[in-house]
Amino acid sequence: MTAPRVAVAGVHGHGASHVRNVARLAEAGRARLVAVADPRPAEDLPADVQVYGGLDELLASTEVDVVIISTPIQTHVPLAELAMRAGADVLLEKPPTASLAEFEQLSAVVAETGRACQVGFQAQASTATLALAEMMADGRFGEIRGISAVGKWVRKAQYFQRARWAGRRTLDGVAVVDGAVTNPLAHSTAAALLLDGSPGADDVRSVQTELFRANAIESDDTSTVRIVTGRGTTILIAVTLCAAEHLEPQVIVHGSTGRAVLKYATDMLELHRGTGVTVTKYERADLLENLLAHRADPAVPLYCPLSATGGFTKVVEAVRVAEPPAAIPAALVRWEGEGLERHPIVVDVEKWIDRASDELALFSELGAPWTIIQSKRESS
Repeated sequence: MTAPRVAVAGVHGHGASHVRNVARLAEAGRARLVAVADPRPAEDLPADVQVYGGLDELLASTEVDVVIISTPIQTHVPLAELAMRAGADVLLEKPPTASLAEFEQLSAVVAETGRACQVGFQAQASTATLALAEMMADGRFGEIRGISAVGKWVRKAQYFQRARWAGRRTLDGVAVVDGAVTNPLAHSTAAALLLDGSPGADDVRSVQTELFRANAIESDDTSTVRIVTGRGTTILIAVTLCAAEHLEPQVIVHGSTGRAVLKYATDMLELHRGTGVTVTKYERADLLENLLAHRADPAVPLYCPLSATGGFTKVVEAVRVAEPPAAIPAALVRWEGEGLERHPIVVDVEKWIDRASDELALFSELGAPWTIIQSKRESS
């Protein structure tokens, strides 16, 4: 059987890792990298790979079976639709869409064309995530008090200068909805919804947002979001890109008889029961391999089909329609580095994130200082 023909749209940044992954599968005879599309010159490609400036040109000139889309957020929907209407299955990077309306539009294209659309939430393919979801369903942790997702990251000036859309809520009148919650730490929210068994759009009952920023950007870089699912579970997201040091993100399950900490970036799972802690390293499946297996046998389920990102997209929508992030007062921000290395540190942000996680509370409910100052300004 001939190996599936794969094309990659967007080969810089994270797109380069997709190119390397296809090359890995090509060496095993499981895929063929036939073309790439990117307006910027591509480097280090095999000699027989065709290079195009755009996906429309690529699809008009080359027959492909799968298209990987790793392009700016605001281009996801038109490019995914273009690929599926050309008869290709799609691996679409997260966030899949910038609004609920776009999600519904793309879902309609999936239904109409019958093509597969896998979304690049890698944590959904981790056996650590899946094992924890099974433990929760089996009552391993007793009654679930809630789920929290914690992200303490450092992002420097170069991160927000890497592309025109970085740090933007809109660009040229089109929704982008970049930000800590919806893009770099989006895996946290998606994993938490999966653990609760609430990945679909109809599984989310309500979303509250509190968005802040220390950087001179449109989008949020320090935020809390509280989700209540149809099951009645509270999911609290507490994240920042302005931490003192870059730490591994965590999704924490708070149960009446135990606690679990999922470190999805490294597929580590910590189980806390009483004074004992067990730590297990799990494996992770590859989303492209899973998509190829699904193509060969539709009975093989996708790890993260578009339909399983509806709940996450409701969070994106809540962030999109929320008031622009409030600026954190300069007195509460310390700056380090120079030039492209320059980055803000929100004073004691780690403490407030930990409290938000433990208490399943928003920053304002805890009295985080930047929310107190903001409240005073709004009332004056």
